[in-house]
Amino acid sequence: MLTNLNSKEGQEDLRIVEHLDMQKLPESVQQMLSLASTPEEQDIILMATLAAASACVPNLYFTYGPTGKKYYANLQCFILAAAASGKGIANQALEMARVIDEQYPLLIAGDSTLAAFYKTLAEQNGCGYLHESEGSVITDIWRTSAANYNTALRKAAEHESISRNRVKGASEIKNPRLSMLLTGTFGQYKALVPSVENGYFSRLLTVVIKGTNPFDKRYVSSKGGQSAVPKIVGQRLLRTYETLMNAGEREWSLTDAQKERLGEHLETEYGTLIGLLGDNFHSAVIRMAVQIERIAMILTAMRGGENPHTMRGNEHTEGRIPSGIMDKIDEDKDRPSLVDTIYCREEDYETAEMIGNKLLMHLAAAYRMIDGDAQDVVPEIKPIDQRKVLFEQLKGEYALGELISEAKSQGVSRSSAIRWNNQWIEQGLITKENHGNYKKVA
Repeated sequence: MLTNLNSKEGQEDLRIVEHLDMQKLPESVQQMLSLASTPEEQDIILMATLAAASACVPNLYFTYGPTGKKYYANLQCFILAAAASGKGIANQALEMARVIDEQYPLLIAGDSTLAAFYKTLAEQNGCGYLHESEGSVITDIWRTSAANYNTALRKAAEHESISRNRVKGASEIKNPRLSMLLTGTFGQYKALVPSVENGYFSRLLTVVIKGTNPFDKRYVSSKGGQSAVPKIVGQRLLRTYETLMNAGEREWSLTDAQKERLGEHLETEYGTLIGLLGDNFHSAVIRMAVQIERIAMILTAMRGGENPHTMRGNEHTEGRIPSGIMDKIDEDKDRPSLVDTIYCREEDYETAEMIGNKLLMHLAAAYRMIDGDAQDVVPEIKPIDQRKVLFEQLKGEYALGELISEAKSQGVSRSSAIRWNNQWIEQGLITKENHGNYKKVA
């Protein structure tokens, strides 16, 4: 349940890494997580690592939707954090990305005018990684051009061409593949995402972090030599980057079973959130499916040379699905028309689905914050919609009298309860079994 973020239960409910099976994560991700000292830092370094790594996975794509649109790995993420929340650890992911940038231009400065941003992105063939952990820097830039940045980032998130027409001439960046990691306050976040109706809200991964107790010794790490970790992981990622660059475009895919599970997941758990948080949250729910696939694809890439096997077509290998990415590209030189498809490992799908679940909870938290009038660094989240509280307290099958009785115990009027019940029917959350009796949709 989405609770008040400032409560202990609320913070634990939004934690991501604590709900993951560490043994199922790629070794590179585990190493980056070893840098963290608190649960908050773990979530920050996880999302920063995924965002930075997403810029280092060129030419790998998956297709989505009835049109078979191509999506690449690129994630755009905003970590909404208060002071003493450990957000500075995100810079470790930047050090990882610098290893690639030293040989292949990758980084885009956060302290850039809009014109300079476009110029750098164009010079890098539409590809790059924007990382900024100093909120004051982006605040100054966005004070005059937040709306324009919003449009550019929204288009880049969907790999849609970015066109400009200025006095000096017109320009176009085709198929932009931009990854981004920003950390800042609620005010800075709202400058970029002014409303829940804004199209960028559903495209930007948002992570809400509260401050942690700096004296909580349970999470203090005693390991040494961690400063070398980003460079070690960066070197490994560099080899993957070069392999993919030399290979040309290659398709990555969920297995048929994983696609079916993802569809069922959207229809049930995500469908409930749409019904309870409102229509404006619909696009965020639908687009999370793409983000889950992107995260799973990044995890595949970060495995580097682990289990270097590919699977052609939709063949199955007994007991597992091969998903290597560092196999020799020239193995099929005698069959140049053959295109290998790299398939998602089961553990990577499970990890990505769990991360997606939690990110949707974070996005729901941001949704309620934007919808309010809070001005704090990380403000109090508005109380959860009373409809959701009432809905969750009802049994799987209930009578109208039970609904009204439960509503009364929560201080909800009879008319409101009946109105909400009718809305749940329209939204497909419940069905009317017979007169006065209802059943939740499983």
